[in-house]
Parts: sequence; C-alpha cells; structure tokens
Amino acid sequence: MWQTVIAIFLSLCKFISAESFETFAISQDSSFINITQINIELGNDKYNTDVNLNTLQMIRKAGYPAEAHIALTEDGYLLTLHRIPGSKNSPPVLLQHGLLCSSADWVILGRGKALAYILADQGYDIWLGNFRGNTYSRAHISLSPSSSNAQFWDFSFHEMGIYDLPAMITYITNITAQPLHTYIGHSMGTTAFYVMAVERPESAAMIGRMISLAPIAFVEHMKSPLHYLARFANYLGIIARFVGANEFLPQSTILRILAGYGCDADLFKEKICSNVLFLICGFDKEQFNYTLLPTILSHDPAGTSTKTMIHFLQEIRSGKFRQYDYGRKKNMQIYKAPQPPDYNLSNITTPIALFYADNDWLNNVIDVKRLYNSLTNVLDTYRVSFPKFNHIDFLWAKDAPTLVYDRLLQIMKR
Repeated sequence: MWQTVIAIFLSLCKFISAESFETFAISQDSSFINITQINIELGNDKYNTDVNLNTLQMIRKAGYPAEAHIALTEDGYLLTLHRIPGSKNSPPVLLQHGLLCSSADWVILGRGKALAYILADQGYDIWLGNFRGNTYSRAHISLSPSSSNAQFWDFSFHEMGIYDLPAMITYITNITAQPLHTYIGHSMGTTAFYVMAVERPESAAMIGRMISLAPIAFVEHMKSPLHYLARFANYLGIIARFVGANEFLPQSTILRILAGYGCDADLFKEKICSNVLFLICGFDKEQFNYTLLPTILSHDPAGTSTKTMIHFLQEIRSGKFRQYDYGRKKNMQIYKAPQPPDYNLSNITTPIALFYADNDWLNNVIDVKRLYNSLTNVLDTYRVSFPKFNHIDFLWAKDAPTLVYDRLLQIMKR
C-alpha cells in the first residue's frame, strides 16, 4: 500500500530537488523532522502545522494533559504508551492501533471527534499503545533497531499478542491499581488481542470488555488489491528482497516532507493521494476529511516488520487464523507439525463487541461472520449503517462519532 503512495508522491513532487532535502534540520526535541522549517524554505504558505507534531504534542495542543510511559516486554522490547490521564480512580481504557500505524491515529480527527478525546471527556483514563517496531517503540534492552538487524525485526503480530499487549496491560493495571475497563482495537489491534486472549488468557482476564473496530482474524475474502499479493506468501525470499529484508516502511524524512507539502499543494494532488488510500481500504469520499490527509501521512506508515506483512499474506492464502508458517521443515522443529497451529478462538472468554462495515475492503463481512461464529462470548455486533463506510473510517470519518462512537460508548457504560 504505502510504497504506492510514496511512488505517487515522488512523481508528483519531483520538482523538489534533492539538494533541498539536505538543508532541512531534525527537530531537537522530537523524533519528527521540522516540517515548518521545510515549508518556509520552500515558500509554501499552505501547510498543516499538525504534520510537525508528535502524539503528545497533538494532545497538548488540543488542550489535554499528556504523558509518555515505557512498558518492558518479556523479550526485551521497550514500548511507548501515551496517556491522557483521568481523575483519580478513572476507569482505564487502552486503545491499540492497526498495521503500520501508531498512537497518533486516535487523536488525528481532533477535539470533540477523535475517539481518544471523546473518551477522555467521558471521564476515562486513556492509554494509547504502540506496538514494537513503530515510530514510538523502536527500542530494546540489548538489540539495535537498525533495519539490518534481523534479530530485532524477527516478529509478527503473534509476538505483539503474546508479549506486547500483556506488557502494556500489566503496566497500566499496576499504575492505576485497577483492571482495564475496556480494550479497544482497530484492525491489527484486534488481531493481536485475539492472539493474546488465546495464548495468554491470564492477561485477557485483566480486561472487562473488548471492542473490535474492523476486526481482523480471517481475511480470506478481502476485496483489497492486497489480496493478489497473497499468492507470493510462500516465497519469503522474494518478498523480503522486494520490501526490505527486515523493516517494513518506517516513517521517513522524505515521506514527512511530501505529506506536509505534496498532498496539500492543490486539489488535484489531494484527490490522487486519497484515492490511493481508497483503493486499498474501500471508497468513501463522503466521509473522508481531505484537510486531514497531510497529518495522516505525516504519521502513517509508522513502520513494522516485514515478517508481520508476510504473516498477514499467509493468512489470506491459507484462509486460516493461525501462527506463522516457516515452511514444513522449520514448522516441524518449532510446532512439531508440518503446518502451524490455528488460534483456538473458542477459548476466548473476554466479552467482545464486533464493529464492521459493508464497504471495508480489508475486512469482508463474510470473514467477520466467520469470526463471530468462532467466538463464544460475543457481547454485541454492530454493522455501521452508512453503506460506504470503509476500513479507515473507524478512525477518521467525519461522522465517526455518531456512526460508531455513540454505540461504542453505550457498550462501555453497560
């Protein structure tokens, strides 16, 4: 998906010379490049200043207190949690992002509309997680996050489920001295939860309820063009050479420059950039706020491992929800079987609500129904009433508060 976005950006913005990039400085107090300085040098007076803000800065700009915390996983990864603290004894809620995304996704929509702010206004203690390998969680107690370090990037959503989520949940419950009121996941944030709930039930037991936005377990009937890449899932070497041996699409200097300048330059470029997103996630021009596009693309993609991408392609190809397929020989060594084991969803005891949409090209209704039939403790199912609602609309739709979040709040208050 994102290599296509980058290619389009580069072709549209080729008038920005390579020499120009050398003059742009890195901000001293942030991991993000200084887009403001870049636009001044380029003479661009039409840019979104939010593209230069990280998650904490966006939260504070919106008028909320913000904190950063670090959770240590059992296998040594250091994960950043962003927090909008509530009052004393406020019920803690964890929001977990999807593939190639970060904690920023939950606040981009802005005050009064973004889910993190709506929940904070309702009196909850908000925690925003970041999976290993993304912009905010590129650290380990002994391993370098260098893209050439295969050991650091040797993970998929399986490790996110058995290590990352338990570490975050344990940290939150220790800090707040109470169980997690609600876990809310979007896309891969739901996938990792299902893995954790199956493989680490003691961690899932610390959660009152789980809300799945665009739930991803079975992906056999995906409509997105990404489906066609699944045929190459078994050719790991070819895929690795194509997308990078270890790290997949981290946040880059060039992409942030183009996010702040390229897609904000005129309506024509804006439409092309957004249409690339629609091609992957489903077309919904009515609900998409084009003014948010530079901010979205300044934070996403936030990076992950190539192994994570391959794991999802394997799931499309196999039609199963199961552990990583290393090939027959290595599977025998690791799993003592020629095929990887399925995740037994029927073992999940946490009450789960499923939110899905007809026009979600990454999450077909057929696959959602299969997930529903595999679970034994479904709290609620909600099919978004707007027929064009797509995968990213759960985060950034203009009417997400009325179409999705009102129902979500009802479930949380039961």
